[in-house]
Amino acid sequence: MKFAKSALVVGVLQFALAAGAYAQSDFEAIKAAGVIKIGTEGTYAPFTYHDASGKLTGFDVEIAQEVANRLGVKAEFIESKWDGLIAGVDAKRYDLAVNEITITPERQAKYDFSDPYIASKVALIVRSDNDSIHTFADIKGKKTAHALSSNYAKLAKSYGAELVGAEGFSQEIDLIASRRVDATINDSLSFLDFKKHKPDAPLKIAATEKDAQLQGILLRKGNPDLVQAINKALADVKADGTYLKISNKYFGTDVSH
Repeated sequence: MKFAKSALVVGVLQFALAAGAYAQSDFEAIKAAGVIKIGTEGTYAPFTYHDASGKLTGFDVEIAQEVANRLGVKAEFIESKWDGLIAGVDAKRYDLAVNEITITPERQAKYDFSDPYIASKVALIVRSDNDSIHTFADIKGKKTAHALSSNYAKLAKSYGAELVGAEGFSQEIDLIASRRVDATINDSLSFLDFKKHKPDAPLKIAATEKDAQLQGILLRKGNPDLVQAINKALADVKADGTYLKISNKYFGTDVSH
């Protein structure tokens, strides 16, 4: 009986050690393949979008490429709609997701995050001629457009808004401009970039939240060596001035804090 218990304990320990080794295997697999697969939306300017030539570009895309370079591997981007983006990490379609993903307690319970690499404020966006929405509380009973699995949708719902599904920021903006919805909640940096390119668009920010949200790179849990390597890469990108150069290119300022 004692032998059986001892064998059982040894077996459990061996299993735990094997599981731990397997949990740390993603980084080794990435290095062996020479490629890190990155999930991104590709429709969310200025973070991840296609330029006039059709090339995938954006702030998040360039940061991810720099991280990959410092890991000594090639970045391979796999595009996905927002509502399925994080699920793609679960399904192992890619190794991580980079798409201005806000770090929240709910997500941290299921996923690992890198250190924050961008800070942004939440903005309430309406038509320029809208005189009924001035605060987040004013969207109660109003129609707001969102990717339905986003934090912005949850925030709008908490204020009592009627949610209308959209496939990305561009569609959200189009729905407001065409008066099919009253508002959207999104990132203030995205809206400022949009207005920079379309200054005559009949849209405005009605309100912003006081505190900034922090965004990070999202990974499957159980890969501490990969998280550590990514954090070091992000620190190096900031230390050598590359981060500020990319940030100024897209925003004209440092958006890390």
